[in-house]
Amino acid sequence: MLIGRVLYINIYERDVYKAKLLEKTTNYVYGESAPRGRILDRNGKVLVDNKGVKTVFYTKEKGITIKEELEIAKDLSKILNVEINKNSFKNYYLLTHNNGDDLIKKEEWDLYERRKLSSEDIKNLKIERITDKELNKFSDEEKEIATIYALMNKGYSYEKKEIVKGISDDEYNTLINANIKGITTELTWERVYNYGDTLKDIFGTIGSIPKDKKEEYLEKGYSLNDTVGLSYLESYYEDYLKGEKDLYLVSDDNTLELVKEGRSGYDLVLSIDIDVQLKLESLIKENMLNIKKRANTEYYTETYSIVGKPGTGEILALSGQKLLDKDKEIFKNVNTNLINTSYTVGSVVKMATISTGYKYGVIDIGSSVTDSCVKLYQVPIKCSYKSLGKINDLTAIAKSSNYYQFRIAIGLTGYNYTYNMKLPTTEADFNKFRGVFKEYGLGALTGIDLPNEMTGIKGSLAQSDLLLNLSIGQYDTYTPIELFQYVSTVASMGARRKPSLMQEVRNNEEVILKNNYEIVNKVSLEDKYLSRLKEAMHLATTSGTARSYINSKYNPAGKTGTSETFIDTNNDGVMDTKTTSIAFVGFAPYDNPEYSLVVMAPNIYVQREYNYSKVYVTRYISAGITNFLFENK
Repeated sequence: MLIGRVLYINIYERDVYKAKLLEKTTNYVYGESAPRGRILDRNGKVLVDNKGVKTVFYTKEKGITIKEELEIAKDLSKILNVEINKNSFKNYYLLTHNNGDDLIKKEEWDLYERRKLSSEDIKNLKIERITDKELNKFSDEEKEIATIYALMNKGYSYEKKEIVKGISDDEYNTLINANIKGITTELTWERVYNYGDTLKDIFGTIGSIPKDKKEEYLEKGYSLNDTVGLSYLESYYEDYLKGEKDLYLVSDDNTLELVKEGRSGYDLVLSIDIDVQLKLESLIKENMLNIKKRANTEYYTETYSIVGKPGTGEILALSGQKLLDKDKEIFKNVNTNLINTSYTVGSVVKMATISTGYKYGVIDIGSSVTDSCVKLYQVPIKCSYKSLGKINDLTAIAKSSNYYQFRIAIGLTGYNYTYNMKLPTTEADFNKFRGVFKEYGLGALTGIDLPNEMTGIKGSLAQSDLLLNLSIGQYDTYTPIELFQYVSTVASMGARRKPSLMQEVRNNEEVILKNNYEIVNKVSLEDKYLSRLKEAMHLATTSGTARSYINSKYNPAGKTGTSETFIDTNNDGVMDTKTTSIAFVGFAPYDNPEYSLVVMAPNIYVQREYNYSKVYVTRYISAGITNFLFENK
């Protein structure tokens, strides 16, 4: 049996075991890191590039002693210039002063022996008792050694540790010739942002593999010292942006044979037009500074805008700007708020409200009433901003009638309005609104190609006055990107598409991935109703509340929104100050839309008893950016 088994293995399973032996004895190593793919705008302008940086790494050898590592740190200190880190001094003091044992009293050692103090307690006592006077005795060389040693022992012992990057050619050559144990020099890559901070937060960050994702990346074939996308576009398109290193086979004589040639990451081409982007940012900043000169604008600090193509969902520009210091004109990009922070948006939702009325048969095309007020039992009277006379489904949007929307909300409950009536409402009544709103993208994730998107806040109470508030955009909250999807859906006759920043992914001239601009859903209304909404928005920009928001020669459509909001001005958790927020959504031309946009200005002025001047920053921005778009097509 033994002889038979040996013969079987040697004859029939020879190739299997030979392959296993080869697998066990064959070593592969990777070359230096490959650059990530670039990020370009739609016209080929490079937004994010790479630059090579000479970097020094340390890899700990098995069995190496502290004394040997200190010698390595000493050798490096003579060659490299490192930024001193004071946090490393105390640990170095212990290593070079008998582990600090002299700092512990006899009675404390006794407590340690009796297990009344732990080894961690002893170490903390040592650290506490190292005085600045002792640390100040360190020479400049010792400070550098302490810093380098700390870098050599940062993180997991098996990881390759970065000591310093950006070394000079002289330092590089000296290190190569010094042949210091465990020290290697490699060309690593850093991101270069050709337009400064513009869109930098949307591009995202890169860095080391997070500890909680170590196994995930290792399974994908990454090395622990690889650089990966950590947030936003860098993270979302990591699989394409990452480069591939050269792969070498280690021969028996330790020479290397190239097995697979590496490559740079693929280029990510965005739908962004950087010229439109810069113009939009400039308009927001310029107008914010002008508005801040007016009274009652002390809590106005942020403005948001998105511009894109409604027929595809492509985003041409997006900007969130926070004013930090108006005197010094200092702004901060808060572009990520566009997808993860929600606001009360007011009357811009009224096309969705009218749609709900159409869908449930509360109104039809041409349904008219005389604008008035609604008074429910134990609820303060609710009116439009002024008496608007006879209105229908068109003029209710064009003139922004609240009363018309209130009557739709009441009709959804199955009751007819009478003065001071009790209005029983249920969650189902709210869900009728929210179901239609979600078909447009309001109160739903849009599916934009950025991580961490959030929906707005859905109100939890089902009270009659809140149902009326919901109908005019004064209850649930929505993000700016939701508004962009919403207005683009109206412009596209009910075709809801995912907003997108990616146009395509390329490897030189080869297209690796192309955006198909998929339709998420179609609004469940007949085209005659969808056309009616566009007609109403067109009327709003020609003779209604949205006049002059987009130049009339571009045949525009739009809707304004004004909402009452509250803020906490002293951080005590109480919303103590009443403010007004404004918004605008629009597109043009209304009969064949090329562009859609959103502008939002939260807390633009404080509502006070004495007179205040209304400000229309949304109008100035929307008019400015649409002029730029059409003049530079």
